[in-house]
Amino acid sequence: MAEGRSDSNQRQNEEIEAMAAIYGEEWTVVDDSAKVFCVRIDDNKEDPKWTLNLQVMLPNEYPEAAPPIYQLNAPWLGGQERMDLSNSLEEIYIQNIGENILYLWVEKVRDVLMKKSQMVTEPGPDVKKKTEEEDDECEDDFILACQPEYSDKELDFEISEKQTEIEELPPIDHGTPITDRRSTFQAHLAPVVCPKQVKMVLAKLYENKKIASATHNIYAYRIYCEDKQTFLQDCEDDGETAAGGRLLHLMEEESSKALGKNKKVRKDKKRGEH
Repeated sequence: MAEGRSDSNQRQNEEIEAMAAIYGEEWTVVDDSAKVFCVRIDDNKEDPKWTLNLQVMLPNEYPEAAPPIYQLNAPWLGGQERMDLSNSLEEIYIQNIGENILYLWVEKVRDVLMKKSQMVTEPGPDVKKKTEEEDDECEDDFILACQPEYSDKELDFEISEKQTEIEELPPIDHGTPITDRRSTFQAHLAPVVCPKQVKMVLAKLYENKKIASATHNIYAYRIYCEDKQTFLQDCEDDGETAAGGRLLHLMEEESSKALGKNKKVRKDKKRGEH
């Protein structure tokens, strides 16, 4: 068993080195110890119209007995396109079980983006808008890979009829600005329970001219869907490669810690009752 795990680890390291060499600045290490990486994929490097961030986590069993766990992060990626692309990636894995597949995944995504850019009738992300009526509806929550907590959705999420519509703007806490190496950072935090509130918070923040004119406005959100026992989540880098992915990963880590603590409290309480 130990020998098999060592072989997997070696193959993973060799693949990681190869991906870094092939994709250069497009390949980013999100969490080296957890083997979480992000690669930015464009349809055209010279004049990109469509961009998607593919975030992957390599489990210990990959590539011999398990696929990478992944997220597809792109504000423009709709439900059907997301499902079709997910099916394509999973088909690649099935056809290459036991083999390293990250390069195949990246190039498949790039091929999809290139075909999309060639569709003249398809508007780009900067001119593609939804009506208010569309924003009040909802798509189903698609779960990527095999683990519910890695499902993600873009901000163009629509709200389901079963979900209670939240009209009120949640309270927003503003952190103290921090200056480091001539760059200033400020955090903003708001408790949201649906994607519409995410839009409301962003719109409110952008009313501030300093925020609206910032070089990079990075955000991430996670919303727990109790009925499906999974998380609705997404992030935005705004030109700072993998920054949103790192923020989202940090939120995932903190959620896991909080969940573990709650389980321990419940277990201790149950023991006390006996």
